[in-house]
Amino acid sequence: MALVRAARSSLRRSGGAIGNCASERNIFSEGISPLRHPAPVIENAVAGFNSSYIPSMRMINQLSLGNRGMKFTPQYHAQTQMVEGSDSGHESSKYPALEATKPGEKPRVVVLGSGWAACRFLKGLDTKIYDVVCIAPRNHMVFTPLLASTCVGTLEFRSVAEPVSQIQKALAKDPNSYFFLASCTGVDSDKHEVYCETVGDRGVSREPYRFKVAYDKLVIASGAEPLTFGIKGVQEHAFFLREVQHAQEIRKRLLMNLMLSETPGISEEEKERLLHCVVIGGGPTGVEFSGELSDFIMRDVRQRYAHVKNYIHVTLIEANEILSSFDVGLREYATKHMTKVGVRLVRGVVKEVHADKIVLSDGSDVPYGLLVWSTGVGPSEFVKSLNLPKSPGGRVGIDEWLRVPSVEDVFALGDCAGFLEQTGKPVLPALAQVAERQGKYLVKVFNNIGKQNGGKALSAKDNSLGDPFVYKHLGSMATVGRYKALVDLRQSKSEKGVSLAGFVSWFIWRSAYLTRVISWRNRFYVAMNWGTTLIFGRDNTKIG
Repeated sequence: MALVRAARSSLRRSGGAIGNCASERNIFSEGISPLRHPAPVIENAVAGFNSSYIPSMRMINQLSLGNRGMKFTPQYHAQTQMVEGSDSGHESSKYPALEATKPGEKPRVVVLGSGWAACRFLKGLDTKIYDVVCIAPRNHMVFTPLLASTCVGTLEFRSVAEPVSQIQKALAKDPNSYFFLASCTGVDSDKHEVYCETVGDRGVSREPYRFKVAYDKLVIASGAEPLTFGIKGVQEHAFFLREVQHAQEIRKRLLMNLMLSETPGISEEEKERLLHCVVIGGGPTGVEFSGELSDFIMRDVRQRYAHVKNYIHVTLIEANEILSSFDVGLREYATKHMTKVGVRLVRGVVKEVHADKIVLSDGSDVPYGLLVWSTGVGPSEFVKSLNLPKSPGGRVGIDEWLRVPSVEDVFALGDCAGFLEQTGKPVLPALAQVAERQGKYLVKVFNNIGKQNGGKALSAKDNSLGDPFVYKHLGSMATVGRYKALVDLRQSKSEKGVSLAGFVSWFIWRSAYLTRVISWRNRFYVAMNWGTTLIFGRDNTKIG
């Protein structure tokens, strides 16, 4: 016991060095409702703590966080025994924390996510009024409309990614604003706290660090996850296309299969399988990737891989019609053009996925070497775990001002949010322009609240939020390869509007996205990449 007292005294004198604790189940803090923080997350948190991380946690506090005003409650290692002298049974299980703001300090806005909605909100938030904390498992925003181009070397990966700290510079410069590379595991809306664990490289055996952050206002913009419909084998064998990491993995597999197929001794059947690229889903992402891939094959593969140029081909599998949200004439154009450039269109439903083949519902097998899954998105496990109202489809339910109406000071936007049924508004599609528009709208709401001194927790009940959010669709665009694209400027499927296809549409597509790219830095990269690709062809170097 004397050693315990000495250790605790030393920790307190060190100014908040962080230890670890694995005591009972309520690892975060006392009194958290199991409904607001589900038991599986708490059990995982307990399993993740052990005393071997005390030195490394202390080092993080001293080297980085201590200099920016972070305040932590010391933790102590205790499994079955209480620490002698504790005032309560939970003192030894408190989380290291970014404490609640004090009177006289700026209110703190915590943003979960770094996607379109989160970054558009971060970019416009007035940091003279608010301190801001961004918590996300990646430190950059991805310009998703151009992500398919990086898979085949049309663009470099850095061209479609912008660091969050460049979008909102306060995250790098202001003493009380932070970016944390972590995932949120739970929200306690009564205590105005979020619970997080750090993320790292896959394959690293180190346990994640866990902490909590108090907020005055919370913005949930954590995005969505690819829909697999529970089909066996999709998670294990298919590639998705939503992150830069996904594009890197697709590129590695594609180039690896091209090189393996030239190896002496490989049978004709195996060569055809390796070079068969299958795309599941005929939405804009699936069609654009298929178009980029066919263009890569026609312009680059047939010149640089002469021994296997006649074996590589692309198959796009869709249960219904491709590009179902586009005008009928544009769908027909896309079908004819993609067939012309060598993309095989198959109407079917995937029943099961194996390591080297797909089984369709009609019983037929489709061998493949590369499988890209693009069938839409749905709520993430984090969103499903939240004890908040849900909209149709399982997203976080919001009202016309993007508030979560059942709790104070919580807002949601982007792919993770949808209007509640009682609002009378339909759930908006998971599109970048929806998320961006919601982020831009919520900035105005927050800046207006802040100017009315309503930024602190529980202080905005009587503040005017202004006009409700109204979304107007600006149209859709998609490239289909070989300098051809589709532009559909109708506001909805039932309305009439301008529809274009061909080279002019491709020029509009590129011009529009070049102006919408996140920063001038990225615009320069994209323009340079397009120019060098036009002159020298795509880069086919396999690195990693």
